[in-house]
Amino acid sequence: MAATNRFLRVSVIFLLVMSACSKSPEINNATMLDGDQLFDPSLYHPEKYLVSVAIENPSAVQKNTPVIIAVHGLSASTFEWDEFRAYCNAKTNILVSQVLLGGHGRTYEDFKKSTWEDWQEPIMTEYNALCDKGYTNINFAGASTACPLVMDLIKKGKIGENGMKHIFLVDPIVVPSYKMLTIIGVTGPMMGYLEATNTPAEEGHYYHFRPQETMKQLMDLTQIIRKDLQKGFNLPSGTGMKVYKSIHDPVAEAVSAVLIYKGLKNSDGSNIDIEMIDSDLHVVTRLAGRDDITQHDRDIQTHVFDDMYQILMQ
Repeated sequence: MAATNRFLRVSVIFLLVMSACSKSPEINNATMLDGDQLFDPSLYHPEKYLVSVAIENPSAVQKNTPVIIAVHGLSASTFEWDEFRAYCNAKTNILVSQVLLGGHGRTYEDFKKSTWEDWQEPIMTEYNALCDKGYTNINFAGASTACPLVMDLIKKGKIGENGMKHIFLVDPIVVPSYKMLTIIGVTGPMMGYLEATNTPAEEGHYYHFRPQETMKQLMDLTQIIRKDLQKGFNLPSGTGMKVYKSIHDPVAEAVSAVLIYKGLKNSDGSNIDIEMIDSDLHVVTRLAGRDDITQHDRDIQTHVFDDMYQILMQ
């Protein structure tokens, strides 16, 4: 009870402070993704990011080559999987489609007005395009918010029999670590937006400002997924999953992995593979642009990439 009262007192103070703040962020168009000058490069050159666009008429060999649809998290961009693409390019026997979530990689206003269904749509667009071109070994790698987006597609049966062969979830967000999000419906209209602490190298790839409308969409999505996991559902036949979850994640609670483990099963009812990782990073596979990266962080990234590769080659 005492903890609850403290939370309420802090919330009231937070509301009073935020109600006095401007609801319109000051955007530096020249340096921020939020502005009207920097856009995700996949919008200009989709052929460099999407396999379905890059290869007009895939050969028989290409159709059987593993293709990974790699999808970033909320407020991020295709940049989040650049290091994984570089890793796969060195292997030469994996194709990567870096999908930009709907409403992302554009202006703050585009980001603000997008719904979680909008974020999800490009995933299915690329998946369907690959299927139409005859690819038989389609896989998925999602970071953070991309994870509940693909779990929702599975629950709804949009990725069904003969669907994705392997699904990799990196730091899935089912339970957010930032508890103020639980009252975003109350605080949101008063505060207008949240401000991120991006490094200078991240500013052109991650939104600096997070609109309250967008954060409300995130809460809606995670609440839906939590309810689905409580009821329980299974992966399609022929689809496997592995989850990599940072234990000390500042964005997604470690219990997110527990809920997935309890609520999502393989098609035969067996447990999916969960690996808890000793890290304090969110999205352990992306190191570029961060400050104070350690050798331990690099070793974790290499381990996850190598593990994904071995699974894909089985």
